[in-house]
Amino acid sequence: MTMDAFAALSDPVRRELLRQLAAGPARVVDMASAHPISRPAISKHLRALGSAGLVTADDVGRERHYRLDRAGLAPVSALLAELAPAQPAPAPPIAEQAFDGLELEVRRVGRDRRATRNAGNTDTEHTDEETA
Repeated sequence: MTMDAFAALSDPVRRELLRQLAAGPARVVDMASAHPISRPAISKHLRALGSAGLVTADDVGRERHYRLDRAGLAPVSALLAELAPAQPAPAPPIAEQAFDGLELEVRRVGRDRRATRNAGNTDTEHTDEETA
């Protein structure tokens, strides 16, 4: 009997086992030591993950080494990609007319500053002439 990847991921113990296997292959004994449940229970969860195509087991001597099969996560990844919001469209380039208006404003401000400076210098010159 095969299990759906979504059904396999519905159990928190199985999700934690997948997190452990994402770091690399592990033996049942090593994974069981990180959980408060028995080794047979861990083995049962691993068999469920195997039937969902999420893990594979390799027999090494008398031990079974489990590893994550990332290809089994394809249906989950596809659903998440489908549900993710679309990327926003890039902003349109700035129109040339906007730069024309900016150039006009820069020139006006520069002209006003020069006029203010010249008016200040003219007042200073008159004051110097009157005191002399």
